[in-house]
Amino acid sequence: MLEYLRNAADKPVAKILMGILIFSFVGWGVAEWVFGLTSSDTTIMRVGGEKISINQYNSMKSNELARLSREEQRNLYTDPTAMAAFQDNVVKQIASIKRLERHATDLGYVVSDRHIANDIRAVPQFQENGKFSSAAYDVVLRNSGLTESDVINDFRMKTLNNMVQTPINTEIKTPRFVMVATYNARNASRTIDLATVRFSDFKVEKPTDEKLQEFYKQNPHRVAETRDISYVMIGAEMDKPDEYEKGLKSAQKMEDDIIGGDTLADVAKKHNAKYKQHTKISSEKLPDDKNIDDAMIKRIFSMDEETESELIETKEGFIIVRVDKITPEHDAEFDSVKKELAAEWTRAEQRKDAYVHANELLVELNNSGKLDGGKNITVTRTNGATPNVLTAAFHKNIGDNSIIEDTDAFYVMHVANEKLPTTDDKKLDALKEELTKTSADYIRADYDAYLEREYPIKINEKTYNRFVR
Repeated sequence: MLEYLRNAADKPVAKILMGILIFSFVGWGVAEWVFGLTSSDTTIMRVGGEKISINQYNSMKSNELARLSREEQRNLYTDPTAMAAFQDNVVKQIASIKRLERHATDLGYVVSDRHIANDIRAVPQFQENGKFSSAAYDVVLRNSGLTESDVINDFRMKTLNNMVQTPINTEIKTPRFVMVATYNARNASRTIDLATVRFSDFKVEKPTDEKLQEFYKQNPHRVAETRDISYVMIGAEMDKPDEYEKGLKSAQKMEDDIIGGDTLADVAKKHNAKYKQHTKISSEKLPDDKNIDDAMIKRIFSMDEETESELIETKEGFIIVRVDKITPEHDAEFDSVKKELAAEWTRAEQRKDAYVHANELLVELNNSGKLDGGKNITVTRTNGATPNVLTAAFHKNIGDNSIIEDTDAFYVMHVANEKLPTTDDKKLDALKEELTKTSADYIRADYDAYLEREYPIKINEKTYNRFVR
């Protein structure tokens, strides 16, 4: 055979075929270079122009995973939504660290090795009998899964962080007049005249089918998309390695049978697995099933009709879910919602009549200063009336007249006067602490926003999706 190939290699046809083959391999490599298909660029993002590689990302991810308990780690790997949030948080942490590094460099800040060494020696976990111990230091690093470089970088970043953020950590004094004004605004009371015009006080005729049809055209009822699903589940104690592996092997065999064409019901019987069906589930109507959580619903509503999912790990075991039927969102049949339409139409008509009467009361109040059916009440910002009335009572000026709409009534209101509270020094002191913290939070948020503008983050979506998602 080999001799035949050697002899054939000198023939013209063979040379042409070899040329095509060689060109194909060369073309493949050139195409990768031309179209950017090579994997040499592992930049996952840039922070202020500085490249961050996938290796740097993986290092930070490993450090963050090491801080989690085994149960927390397992939850991440069995919950795609939680893992996505964790990965995004790693990106944010890297960006935050790099922003501080860049800003510290721009400000000319330097942290010496001697300073870091002194900080490390002062850590109690690294000491024995009150003195730094290399043995204790090595044990702590080994148990935590960190390298000496990780520890040094961590201490350096903490010091730079303190240096960079010292200006915004300085307490800002809140002037007394600001505290008193805030105290008075929160604790003042107001006297109002209030008349209630309830929708239900007005009687309307029973609607005809013609009126309901017209009303339905203006207020259509939509029926949400629903899905019929079924699933099979192999239960397992996921926190026990042996049980986990046993359950996984059984689930993989079950998956192979499904791929081979067996129904979920048949597979469940064959492997002694749990089989369950749910009909007409939607985002508004979830089944009473602990295995169908928010993450599972999101997955179910991303699948096509008559398809099965891949093997899904949950806290209870391994699941394969199938979407049996999809009923798209649609307009409800008129007859099926006629009763609800009648109630809505009646309320709409009552609201119209109530609004007309409320306006009549307001006109009379503006003209004569008298509010027919009004009651004189005292309200605070949190008590004495409905939330809508309380909000309006303290947003209006003294002497103002207005109409406030609520869930089932209109209120006609006159703001009569305001009474300021007596001063309470203890409450003022508590308010001072609150305002000081609030001011600090505002400044910190503004400072963080400045750093984000100064050192913007740009994700390399291609690399991120390839290596992370």
